[in-house]
Amino acid sequence: MKIQLSEHFTIKKLLLFVYPSIIMMIFTSIYVVIDGLFVSNYVGKTAFAAINLITPFIMALSALGFMMGTGGSAIVAKTLGEGKKKKASEYFSMLVYFTGIGGVLLSILGIALVPSVAKLLGAQGALLRNCVIYGQLGFITLAPFMLQNAFQSFFVAAEKPKLGLCVIVAAGLTNIVLDYLFIAVFGWGIAGAAIATSCGELIGGFFPMIYFARCKGDRLHLCKTRFYGKILLKACTNGSSELMTNLSSSVVGALYNLQLMKLAGENGVAAYGTIMYANFIFVAVFFGYSIGSAPIVSYHYGAGNHDELKNLFRKSLTLIGICGIALTCAAQLIASPLARIFVGYDKELFNMTYTGFRLFCVTFLINGFNIYGSSFFTALNNGLISAVISFLRTLVFQLGVVFILPMLLGINGVWLSVATAELLTLCVTVTFLIRKRQEYHYV
Repeated sequence: MKIQLSEHFTIKKLLLFVYPSIIMMIFTSIYVVIDGLFVSNYVGKTAFAAINLITPFIMALSALGFMMGTGGSAIVAKTLGEGKKKKASEYFSMLVYFTGIGGVLLSILGIALVPSVAKLLGAQGALLRNCVIYGQLGFITLAPFMLQNAFQSFFVAAEKPKLGLCVIVAAGLTNIVLDYLFIAVFGWGIAGAAIATSCGELIGGFFPMIYFARCKGDRLHLCKTRFYGKILLKACTNGSSELMTNLSSSVVGALYNLQLMKLAGENGVAAYGTIMYANFIFVAVFFGYSIGSAPIVSYHYGAGNHDELKNLFRKSLTLIGICGIALTCAAQLIASPLARIFVGYDKELFNMTYTGFRLFCVTFLINGFNIYGSSFFTALNNGLISAVISFLRTLVFQLGVVFILPMLLGINGVWLSVATAELLTLCVTVTFLIRKRQEYHYV
């Protein structure tokens, strides 16, 4: 059953429409998680710590793809809602080409900067060598990785979320199979992990390019276009919250690692990495829902359907609340198995990871509302509010609490920092939602 953006959405129909985006985000998260799982068990905790140390830098430079996808898809979906299909494809094409070119330039920059960044983060000796190997190999395919991130949103705007899901599943399975071959069978170590991830990213980035270039009859396709400066600026402004989320998350992740290096050394970084792997998959549910539902919001906003906006807003808050409770309970149950799978070979590291994750998982009760709130304003083409929420959530509040709480609670303060920052952000998100309800008519 094909569901169109213009329809009235019941909870069942909404879930059917967004579930491919949710699974798509989960598989995207699995890239780094699988690398970490194989590296930790087959190469050792130094290589495992290296991945966790350098990955925030890779994610920071890849943020352009998320920005173009979320900010651009809101414009494209709104344009489709206004009945301008040809113009929507021209905007879409320009944004995709810009993302690809930007990815190549950032790839070159990333390869050059990896050694310096790794040293800045405190890496030395074997840890530094592993950071450089993983980082430089990973940056080779930065452009297709950025395109993959952008296409996640554009597939939804094109009413092809299931096709987007198939692409990501294929890329994820490629990564998993090659991780096993390159690390467990061939013994290529951390280099094998990076190459396996890159192969998956090539599929995730280039297949959508081929598909959209060939499907000229679809409502959204790659075509000849020109440079639309105002549209590019609007996409950047509108998607600035997603850019800010990735950039600030990378900065904060690096600072968390610095704090943990001081408090617990490599064990602290390895424990934090394991917790972040679980976090990637859990928050992927919220990000997937937000990405999947945003084009619907943009379409009905462009079409002026206020009743449907109200319907989507109410149902979304209900679903996110239920999901937050379920994820928190699930996190408590899997804390021990998760720690054992990743770091069960080291008792001290296992205990640190187990305790840390049980404290950290309180975050899932709160962060879904902040993630959706930021995405909701992006979908309404209000990039400023979206950026403010993301900036406070992922940078300002976290920077404050990650320095203050460890002084009061030691290493447990690090594990509770994210939940504290999310709670502070929730106050801001609720304030904006209340103040803007009459302007956008979603209540």
